[in-house]
Amino acid sequence: MQDLFSTASAPAAPAASAPLAERMRPRSVDEVIGQAHLMGPGKPLRVAFEAGRAHSMILWGPPGVGKTTLARLMADAFGLEFIAISAVLGGVKDIRDAVERALAHRARSGQSTLVFVDEVHRFNKAQQDAFLPHVESGLFTFVGATTENPSFEVVGALLSRAAVYVLEPLGAEDLDALITRAERELGGVAVDADARRMLTDLADGDARRLLNALEVSAAAAADKGVMVIDGGFLRAALPATLRRFDKGGENFYDQISALHKSVRGSDPDAALYWMARMLDGGVDPRYLARRVVRMAVEDIGLADPRAIEVALAGAETYERLGSPEGDLAIAQAIVYLAVAPKSNALYRAFGAARSFVANDASRPVPMRLRNAPTRLMKELGYGADYRYAHEEADAYAAGERYFPDGMDEQRFYDPTDRGVEARIRERLAQLREQDRKARKSDE
Repeated sequence: MQDLFSTASAPAAPAASAPLAERMRPRSVDEVIGQAHLMGPGKPLRVAFEAGRAHSMILWGPPGVGKTTLARLMADAFGLEFIAISAVLGGVKDIRDAVERALAHRARSGQSTLVFVDEVHRFNKAQQDAFLPHVESGLFTFVGATTENPSFEVVGALLSRAAVYVLEPLGAEDLDALITRAERELGGVAVDADARRMLTDLADGDARRLLNALEVSAAAAADKGVMVIDGGFLRAALPATLRRFDKGGENFYDQISALHKSVRGSDPDAALYWMARMLDGGVDPRYLARRVVRMAVEDIGLADPRAIEVALAGAETYERLGSPEGDLAIAQAIVYLAVAPKSNALYRAFGAARSFVANDASRPVPMRLRNAPTRLMKELGYGADYRYAHEEADAYAAGERYFPDGMDEQRFYDPTDRGVEARIRERLAQLREQDRKARKSDE
């Protein structure tokens, strides 16, 4: 278990018996993998490191992307005392202890202290407010780490005194580079291309998850005298919950396909079954939530416009609650989508529109449809003869054309007669009849 409260003046090399993820933790800025938008040349945190200027900040990002590592490296680069507090287990007493240690350190050295609060969103308002006077006085350089949106989870007064940096999941190239570095650390064990792909997919942007899986596999390889870890060995070596849901595995795609087809087929019971199977196998609920949003757009669309709202609400609720409470919100969205009227008309319409544009010429926007924010543009005819729909009967400019001049009108969207789309279909038929009459009268 991680210490509730720890201090260190700089990141020290861990013991050989430490977990691989800890042994692989960067001990200099140059060893950091990923976060190029923050740590690349000329980027905000890189500039701060190179200038040696410490400032309070919130590091917001998913697990395993380097939030704790960056905080430790800051303390080392800026020559600051480092105090870490875990908000999961800590409280006001631990904040008071941090204040006392920081005061003692300033009395000895005249320097401030970097206080790192992991999972800062777990602290309540009073606990977060306790940091404010010490951040104001300069006793603390405050660094908070959170997986939750700080706009909702961090008090405004503290948020206004700290820069917010968004850390991103590690990309495939970053994770592959991490595997190469881990091979050197492990010594004597190589990972082939198939196993690298599986590990990268399994990690889903989380360096710690990747290294933990690699360490388990490397230990099994050492026991069996295996020098090269391939895909088959990796599947056999990993614990069942990981093995069953490597993203490259056929089983994973078969089950997500079954879930999607159950929703599309309006069978809520089968959909719940496949959801439960995937959760039992260790799938990341966030992945399920993303797929549910896609189902809402692809298979329900405008037959029930609320479907996407329900899907997004389920995903957001999971982010708020986590498992197991948040799983129920995803289940609710799945059931709603399963019983909703179905339509892929929008999905097909957008595909048809993209295909048409990809194979058509680049046509100019008609002058009447162009915006005219300047006098010169108006003099050139921009916006001339545009018919403002709100000033016409039924707020509809009957007979007007909105495609490029000289191009035949296209019909990409063909709504079904199910759910809300039935009313949309009726409305479009009425408008097209008005167009027909208006154009006939102009002939």
